[in-house]
Amino acid sequence: MSITFNETDKLFVISTNNTEYAFKVRHDRFLVHLYYGEKGKSNYDFKANYRSFSPYLPNVGEGFSLNDDFIEFPFYGSGDFRATSLKLRAPAGDCCTSFVYKSHEIISGRKIIKGIPCARAQEGTETLIIHMADEVTGCLLNLYYTVFPKHDIISRYFTLENAGKETVKIEKAMSLSLNLVGHDYDMISLYGAHMEERNIQRSAVVMGNQRVFSRRGASSHQFNPFMALVGKDTDETKGDVFAFNFVYSGNFLDEVEVDQNGHTRVQVGLGDEDFGFKLEAGESFEAPEAIMMYTPNGLGDMSRKMHSFVREAIVPRDPMEKRPIVLNTWEACYFDIDQQKLIDFAYEGVKYGMDMLVMDDGWFGARNDDKAGLGDWFTNTEKFPDGLAVFVDKVKASGMKFGIWIEPEMINPDSDLYRAHPEWCISCKDRTGSLSRSQYVLDFANPAVLDYLKKSFKETFDGVAIDYIKWDFNRHISEPGSPYLPADRQDEATFRFMLGVYDLFYWFMETFPNVMIENCSGGGGRYDLAMMSVSTQIWTSDNTAGRIRPFIQYGSLMAYPSYVMSCHVSNPMVVEDYMNLIDYKFKVALAGMLGYELNILHMGDDVKNEIKKQTAFYRSVEKLIKFGDLYRLVSPFENNGTTAYYYVSTPDSGENYADRILLTYLQNEGVNDGSTITLKISEADANATYKDSVSGETFSGKELNDGINFKMYENNMHGNLWLFERV
Repeated sequence: MSITFNETDKLFVISTNNTEYAFKVRHDRFLVHLYYGEKGKSNYDFKANYRSFSPYLPNVGEGFSLNDDFIEFPFYGSGDFRATSLKLRAPAGDCCTSFVYKSHEIISGRKIIKGIPCARAQEGTETLIIHMADEVTGCLLNLYYTVFPKHDIISRYFTLENAGKETVKIEKAMSLSLNLVGHDYDMISLYGAHMEERNIQRSAVVMGNQRVFSRRGASSHQFNPFMALVGKDTDETKGDVFAFNFVYSGNFLDEVEVDQNGHTRVQVGLGDEDFGFKLEAGESFEAPEAIMMYTPNGLGDMSRKMHSFVREAIVPRDPMEKRPIVLNTWEACYFDIDQQKLIDFAYEGVKYGMDMLVMDDGWFGARNDDKAGLGDWFTNTEKFPDGLAVFVDKVKASGMKFGIWIEPEMINPDSDLYRAHPEWCISCKDRTGSLSRSQYVLDFANPAVLDYLKKSFKETFDGVAIDYIKWDFNRHISEPGSPYLPADRQDEATFRFMLGVYDLFYWFMETFPNVMIENCSGGGGRYDLAMMSVSTQIWTSDNTAGRIRPFIQYGSLMAYPSYVMSCHVSNPMVVEDYMNLIDYKFKVALAGMLGYELNILHMGDDVKNEIKKQTAFYRSVEKLIKFGDLYRLVSPFENNGTTAYYYVSTPDSGENYADRILLTYLQNEGVNDGSTITLKISEADANATYKDSVSGETFSGKELNDGINFKMYENNMHGNLWLFERV
């Protein structure tokens, strides 16, 4: 059993393979957290430091205060002045929220969250459901704890049912709350901007409240939902890591607060600033799922467990045995596409190992730039006079698969759809809507909008042999209102928008079950677990520059696996050093799933032949990158852009552990003093012999453990690969 309950002590213990989480019921009504950490080292004897000015209930006594103890799921206005998980506006108008324990149940597997992505049950998955009630409002609260033992992960969320007779309103909703002893931690988060996503930030946890959030209607380029608290001395190989993430793609709040006693509370959820939800009598609400994990073995162990969890419990079934090496038209020719040009692309690309043509923006409506056509999902017959189905058949006659770009949530003012239905845009009454990239956002809270889109795509794609969809989302939500919703439900607009987005994704997955979906939001603006649950991979960033991309990929791999990371070799801008940049960009792209974004028709034979070698090499290591364990050696954030890491084969990649090791070294800045760098391959079998299939050199496993001494390049933008194979 992963979950146990001791009736005598009123003690719940949730166990994974290596960790333990414990809390108990105090005074027959309050849930109090006791321990989260390494299995076998639990200490349930934590005593709260009760202080003056901390409220207590007369019938309980001043020896217990909600403000000082480790409350498992804290409520607003109940006497706990720290960050709270649930704030509920009662019929009387106040927001005092107080639920008490009533009962619990332990079930095999898990409950599915209606309409919102969540992790799939794995072997050994169990769920604890805590039933709580508020006697004043009549509301019933269920807390869900689902355990994934192999990955050392526990997921958390809640449901709330208004079983009373009057309306209530949720004004803060946090799916996960965790109390930690002390505050001697660093906080790691991923920040950035469009074209500069997922930089790693590590800063001290201090007294007060620290927040990572999105107010943009998307999980965003600016702040990612992933967060970790780590020990001061924690590095790649050692130290405590408490990691958290949110299975949701819209506005979120990660909150860390240190209280008057110097202890730390962590919360993950929808927050309070950009969320509200009204519940009439009989209505219910389900919160998105948050996940947490602990390891004492450093950031590398955390990442590898997160990676395997995402691969096995989050990402949908892979519709293709091999990931397609795509030739995407965007950076090759932008909107300047037509039938014959793309057929020529297909016939040329297939010669050099590419196996899917992806037709990006510009194929539909009056779409010749980004100012018109969004919402009009019918084929542009001037560019494709034979129609979409005939064109795709001609592409596939080359031996290429076919993919297509869409952006369903968006609409241009210059479109037939907008002229017919301006009221279908997200907007606030009587206020001028802001444009971004010449587009508005459709109101996915409105069922009529979803019905229109489903009908449009069904008609346009009917009979078309599509293998792949690139789904884009190129602006964030301003004026966050819904003309469809009544005035007293406007706080729900962005949440209901996301429910509509998931609904459309599920429809596509059901209607086109063998089509692979690649997610995109101006690159990595919705790089989150929920989007990974409805799409096989994600376009990591619009920035494919060799100097910047290693930072973006290194940060992405902190929390998310190579399995979902789409990495393209794009057209180098520096003609004088063309071959080196093609080579360097390929080595950068080998961190994830390979693709190309260049005009193959304009490439010289030397470049084309180099691409052919690249695609062949990628196919030889695809499973190693896709399923292997990642070990980071050198961080670009700490070493002027120099990066080194390796992938180790595992049974998931179809080989024995460490039978093959792919080592990558990337250098952005040149050195002029002849410096060397030592790259230690700790996972090589010390008793084995390895041959590097790139150079032909042979090494003992012990030599790899001790490290390769590699002379750094004198000029920048160079890289090196080693593929060590057990002899």
